[in-house]
Amino acid sequence: MASEHTRDRLLAGLPVAERRLELTGVSTAVLEGGDGPPMVLLHGPGEFAAGWLTVLPQLIRTHRVVVPDLPGHGASELIAGSLDTDGVLRWLGELIDATCQAPPVLVGRVIGGAIGARFAAAQSAQLDALVLVDTLGLIPFVPEPRFGLAMHRFFGAPTAASYERFMDFCTFDLDGVRAQLGERWEPFATYAVELAGNPSVQTALGGLIGQFAAAPIEPAELARIDVPTSLIWGRHDLATPLSVAESSGARYGWPLYVVENAGDDPALEQPDAFVRALETASAKVAVR
Repeated sequence: MASEHTRDRLLAGLPVAERRLELTGVSTAVLEGGDGPPMVLLHGPGEFAAGWLTVLPQLIRTHRVVVPDLPGHGASELIAGSLDTDGVLRWLGELIDATCQAPPVLVGRVIGGAIGARFAAAQSAQLDALVLVDTLGLIPFVPEPRFGLAMHRFFGAPTAASYERFMDFCTFDLDGVRAQLGERWEPFATYAVELAGNPSVQTALGGLIGQFAAAPIEPAELARIDVPTSLIWGRHDLATPLSVAESSGARYGWPLYVVENAGDDPALEQPDAFVRALETASAKVAVR
């Protein structure tokens, strides 16, 4: 079980407040901060809200930022039946209603992107814009073999060593990430390992992948997204390569912003470049 102590160390000093909301029966941990137009950030599978920590200080200068732990992840609870597709989409709708006074920009990374795309296809009126970051759901989830092996080894036997091996494939420059996080790296990595060993997180991870990413989202469903949509991608993503973003962007008319020297988490590796891409995408929304 992930310890509250490790989580507290990770969140210490971040410019956000934490509260708990009951959403479709899921006791949900939510980080919030800043003023301005609302922006909701959804993290990746097996991860947690504080995975966005490198960009939060910049984003809260211009936005009211809302960052939940996905159901069954981080400090959010998992209840029976809460991970079916309709349940997760209702959860997200209730989150937006409870935290946003206006339609937000919804930013989803990996599984968070797949959830965001499905939500936007069904509830575009609740959003101002959609930004998909190295998202799953555009093609079947078949990562590059070395990535897949490292991923299965980590979630099968989560240790500090297997986590670093996995992160070697998730990132373009893991040493650079460690240096950038500084003292936060240790609680960041420790919390990730603790969560991966939690049976509830394992169940939630499998459930979300199964519901939102095992098979691609139908093109007809993606075509129903009626809100400005952009793609942000790390050039060296081994889980869902850049070519997927290029073809999807061309098919649906979604602008694509490529972040250099980044793997599948450009916000973590290249926060300044990521925020610039996000600001550019948001600015186009503001003048539409």
